[in-house]
This record gives sequence, C-alpha cells and structure tokens, in this order.
Amino acid sequence: MKVAILGAAHQHVDYALAEVGQRDELELVAASEPDPQLRERFLAGISAPLYDTPQQLLDVHDVDVALIAGVYSERAEATVAALRAGAHVLADKPLCTSLEQLEAIREAVEESGRHVSIVFEKRFYPATLALRRLLAAGVLGSIAMVASTGPHKLVQPTRPAWFLDPATYGGIAGDLPIHDIDLVLDLVGEQQGAIPGGTVSAHIGNARADDHPGFDDHVALLLRAGEVPATIEANWLGPEAAAVHGHYRMRVTGTLGTAEIDWAYHRLTVTTHDRETWEEPLGPARRPAQYFFDALSAGEQPEITTAASLLATEVALKAQLSAEHGGAPQRF
Repeated sequence: MKVAILGAAHQHVDYALAEVGQRDELELVAASEPDPQLRERFLAGISAPLYDTPQQLLDVHDVDVALIAGVYSERAEATVAALRAGAHVLADKPLCTSLEQLEAIREAVEESGRHVSIVFEKRFYPATLALRRLLAAGVLGSIAMVASTGPHKLVQPTRPAWFLDPATYGGIAGDLPIHDIDLVLDLVGEQQGAIPGGTVSAHIGNARADDHPGFDDHVALLLRAGEVPATIEANWLGPEAAAVHGHYRMRVTGTLGTAEIDWAYHRLTVTTHDRETWEEPLGPARRPAQYFFDALSAGEQPEITTAASLLATEVALKAQLSAEHGGAPQRF
C-alpha cells in the first residue's frame, strides 16, 4: 500500500509515519510541502522524494493513501487532487476552511468512491474507550446532555505566520471544537442508531487582540445533536505555565449517572444513582491512525467514516458561520 504525505504543516504527519514504521505492507513513496522551514521541521527524517505541490507528486506517483496535513486553507485542494487520483484520504483536522471547499470535497468523494477519514484521535484515548464501554453496558442510561472544554496553549512565538492569519488558518470554530463535535455526534448516534441532525450556534472572540489582531482566540458553541444538547468551549488562552498543553475534559450526563473524562490526566470518574463515585480502570491507547489502515487492509470501511468526517467538518464550519452572524443557529 503506497502512502504519500500531501502537505506537512503540523506534527500530525507522524500519524502516517508511525503506521509506515509499524506495518510491512505500507511504503512511504513521496511527500509534498513547498515551505523549506516546514520541510525541515516535519519531513527531515524521511528518505522519500519531496515535491512542492500535491499535484506534482500525484503526476509522478501512484498513491493508495494520502495523508493531508498542510496549511489549513490548502488542505481542500490537496484532498480533491488525491481523490481524483484514486487515493483514499487520511486527514489531520481541519479538513478544510470553508463550506465551499467542503462541497468540492463532497463532489470528489462521490466521483471517486474513496474514503475520507479525519484522524479524530480523542475517539481512541483510553478514557474515551472506557466511556464507550460504560455506555454500551447501560451504566449511564441514555445520554441527556454533554459539556466539554478545550483550552490550548498558543505559545505564539512558535507559531508560523500562516497560523495567525484567518486567510490561511480559517476560523477557531472550524478548528478547535471539531474533536468534541465528532465525539458528541458519534456517541449520540451510537445510542440512537443513526448519525443525528440538529443545529449549532457559536460565539467567538479575541481576548488578546493586542497580541494577535484578527486572530480569534476563544469560542463557545451550543450543539443540539438530535435531542441532546452539548456545550463545547475551546480557546487559545491555555495558561502557558500549565503542566499540560491543554486540560481537555468532557462531562457526559445520562439518565442513570454521570461520567467525567479528564483526557489530560488520563482519568474517567463515574457516579451513578446506585453507586458512589469511582475511577474507572483504563485500558491501553490505540495509535491514532491505526484504525484506518486496519480497515483498508481488511477491505472494510474505516471506523471514522467519510460521512462522519464530513459531517463533523460541516458542523464546525457552520459554527464559525453562526459566530460571524451574531450566533444565529445553523442547521445540519
């Protein structure tokens, strides 16, 4: 199975490299990235040929799987090119930065019949897997509501110029909350037997505009997945003296009990109506991209499906649209 990296603007290129290192059936055939600094930072250790653009690479190499991890605004073009070349797409988030780009990706998916899967790695953290077991066993009953928080350290001196520019970054609502959007949709959908529709609204702001004018640094989002409300907040205001990059947490309230995930400190705390608070034992983690190559090797659909990837992207982008229009709810 021939793998290529189309864009290398984020450390998550390691998703593909980790699988290539673990699997004899995978071969890294090439990578593309025009920026010399990004090449040096993220691709210095590979021996495969390097190209300036995804299309240059795809004109030379047959590719089975393309990892998309470039500058955010350039990811849609790389995704469409990969699909039209017959490759499956494994993408870092965000997949794209506008609803118009998302529509172009949808069209390319329909034409190609290939998979597009975003690596929503929170699905595979031990605490998330333990939560799924509790939900499947009925310990929490039916999900009534969800609340999550996602502070991130900005560490602005380390950020490249493209990251702080809305033209290339997109918007914060289209970026940071998407992991939790996906998880809410997936957990609720699993209980209801179908991916739920609903509405989303959001507020964005820039609390440190003197540091980064034009770059919004916080978002608060209200998502209704079916009949389940979820509040999701995320920001680039994480304390830089904190011990972790982000103290990510989620509380799932069910009809029979409540579970609180603390991803940063690897804990799942549970309380039910008939049992006092306990800390649920956690199993091992799964490699972030393992699910994708397991599925392709078995001739199956990846666990994070094309439909789920495109829907989470749509909801995140519509949250950004809502924020830009005074918080008006958007349907999905």
